[in-house]
Amino acid sequence: MSGHSKWSQIRRQKGVTDARRGQLFTKLAREIIVVVREGGPSPDSNFQLRLAVQKARDNNMPSDNIERAIKRGSGGPGMADLIEVTLEGYGPNGIAVLVQGLTDNRNRTIQDVRRLFTRHGGNLGETGCVAWLFESKGVVTVESHDADAEEIALQAIDAGAEDVKTEKDYLEIYSQPGDMEEIRKTIEEGRHIISAEVSLVPKTTVELDEDKAAQTLKFLDQLEELDDVQHVFSNIDFSDATLEKLHSRTE
Repeated sequence: MSGHSKWSQIRRQKGVTDARRGQLFTKLAREIIVVVREGGPSPDSNFQLRLAVQKARDNNMPSDNIERAIKRGSGGPGMADLIEVTLEGYGPNGIAVLVQGLTDNRNRTIQDVRRLFTRHGGNLGETGCVAWLFESKGVVTVESHDADAEEIALQAIDAGAEDVKTEKDYLEIYSQPGDMEEIRKTIEEGRHIISAEVSLVPKTTVELDEDKAAQTLKFLDQLEELDDVQHVFSNIDFSDATLEKLHSRTE
């Protein structure tokens, strides 16, 4: 698991402010709108919608918000003319960064992302410049304890998981995207699924020390806070000792 993924877990555990939660719900609604537009409003026949709705539920998004987003995606009132944008480049300390956005103004989004890259000493690049460093994987994150971690891992592998990484208090289970839903169903009974989504996982990572990691994570956090940005993927990594120090900085 990359350091960026570890840091995301730390942020999730710390909770979010009401303002950040509202921003998260907006981004989740946009994701639902787009997948409904592309594949229809029925979760039974639209795999991407099933994933988007489950992700919204995992993040405690109210059911009314989910239903409104599905109706908007079907052409209901307030339908936004959103387009998908993917931007790539190298951030501070040479890390590869891939940004996925949904926006009604492509030029605005590019300018906002480029400004952050420049401010932090990075460079926004051409399409494809870092995409080859990532591969699409299903990623299920589940709470675990020492007593059941091995059992969860074995169940996941039997259901098609390719790899299982053990962290403190949780497991990350990696699979082909099409196998993720079955893995979730297999392991979720009586357990807390933190998240389940199709993600871009780095093939190789760049390990940074505490100061460089702090600088780089600040950049990644600011990217994720942009209204038009849905997802940020990077190949940053750092040791568990560095993670503990970074965590203590935020408390």
